[in-house]
Amino acid sequence: MKLLILPLLVTACAAQFNANFKEGRTTIVHLFEWRWDDIAEECERYLGPNGFAGVQISPPNENVVITDPSRPWWERYQPISYKICTRSGDEQQFRDMVTRCNNVGVFVYADAVINHMCGSGYGKETTCGSPYNAETKDFPAVPYSYRDFNDGKCKNEHGAIENYEDEKEVRDCRLENLLDLATGKDYVRGKIAEYMNHLIDIGVAGFRYDASKHMWPGDLKAISQQLHNLNTQWFPSGARPFIYQEVIDLGGEKVSADQYLDVGFVTEFKYGVDLGAVIRKLEGKKMADLKNWGEEWGLIPHYRALAFTDNHDNQRGHGAGGSSILTFFEARSYKMAVGFMLAHPYGLTRVMSSYSWPRTFVDGEDIYNWIGPPMNPDGSIKHVPINADSTCGDDWVCEHRWRQIKNMVIFRNTVNFQPLTNWWDNGGNQIAFGRGDKGFIVFNNEEAGMDVTLNTGLPAGTYCDVISGQKEETRCTGIEINVSDNGSASFRISNLAEDPFVAIHVGAKL
Repeated sequence: MKLLILPLLVTACAAQFNANFKEGRTTIVHLFEWRWDDIAEECERYLGPNGFAGVQISPPNENVVITDPSRPWWERYQPISYKICTRSGDEQQFRDMVTRCNNVGVFVYADAVINHMCGSGYGKETTCGSPYNAETKDFPAVPYSYRDFNDGKCKNEHGAIENYEDEKEVRDCRLENLLDLATGKDYVRGKIAEYMNHLIDIGVAGFRYDASKHMWPGDLKAISQQLHNLNTQWFPSGARPFIYQEVIDLGGEKVSADQYLDVGFVTEFKYGVDLGAVIRKLEGKKMADLKNWGEEWGLIPHYRALAFTDNHDNQRGHGAGGSSILTFFEARSYKMAVGFMLAHPYGLTRVMSSYSWPRTFVDGEDIYNWIGPPMNPDGSIKHVPINADSTCGDDWVCEHRWRQIKNMVIFRNTVNFQPLTNWWDNGGNQIAFGRGDKGFIVFNNEEAGMDVTLNTGLPAGTYCDVISGQKEETRCTGIEINVSDNGSASFRISNLAEDPFVAIHVGAKL
């Protein structure tokens, strides 16, 4: 057995708090491909009451309609214009969503596709009817013309990225077949900033910069500097948009995540890759190794990191997807990974909320990884139905509504700013740690049961385990954990348990 107390650096506080988050809330949820009307309802009935800080939405701008394959998820990443007009809804519905979410302290973060416009060869229909011609690089609804793209900078014959060891090629050539915008030009920067400022003025709190790796950090900084302060109807005077950038960096390439830290937060892809490998016990990895989780594992500084276990790309095998990534398809292990992420102080956290599809592997690749959200016959996104047990129906997975994940979001809010304390492990795949005197969590990822008495650091009393159940008024719906006067408690977790971890915190004390 090992006991360890880890001091929390002052900078760790910055990693768990952002001025644009409602005080005491620390986690964003990505409601992937939800309608604006459904997001508004979810903010009011669930996200706000359960302490979620924000919601990441799918790209809100007009995109090409792709019919072969039929309406894939990735059509949202093929812009035609900056009109707010997609299968998630129109601008009025968007405005209503932003207002309703902001009013309950759940702030909206838009996925900003600003590296490129659409690719060529996908037909002419669009979600809002705007004309365009990808072959001649003509997008009159912006407007952009052939002068506003990077083809002249790319020296290879096809215009697409071929060598990821050439940072100029990565940033100036086309990602796949997508028309690469010349973000170094003042005009292009101005049109992008105009679009994002329109969203800010509506009430959006910030942005995920899609494909940041394929743009120069200096260009992103120049665009960000043109952005308005946030709308003072909901935010303090002078508050700036919260920016986090998609930079896929697993090491070994010329373009690295640390090159973007001056622009804003960065999505840490190694987080889910490495944590998934530990939970899966790949290559001899074990949970005891997580004792020094964070920068010592090669992760970016925690005060600039957006941590996540999976996202809409890598759960489909795209964008740093691989054999270690855990998803909702492996619910037991997935809950452990998300539980660890939400208990550990590293970074700002984002949880995924997905829809399911008939995953089918041929030669190691999921042949249905393109499938879009549940849709009506007219191509509109289906309403997200909520079942009596609070789960979702109609192929909507809604991981954020799983009791264990929702309760760990509350756990994270409760232990905010507390140091990581009272680390214990068995040298293998049983670990435990506390967050000051506010919370304690125990994991059993062994093939044998667990029966240990540990120092929790918590005040004496009876606590409700928020994984097997939760506190409801004066009772626990799941396991009760008794903490003695000296702060110790006994934990028994079967190796066959549906939820192989236990979490207690002062907000769930009887």
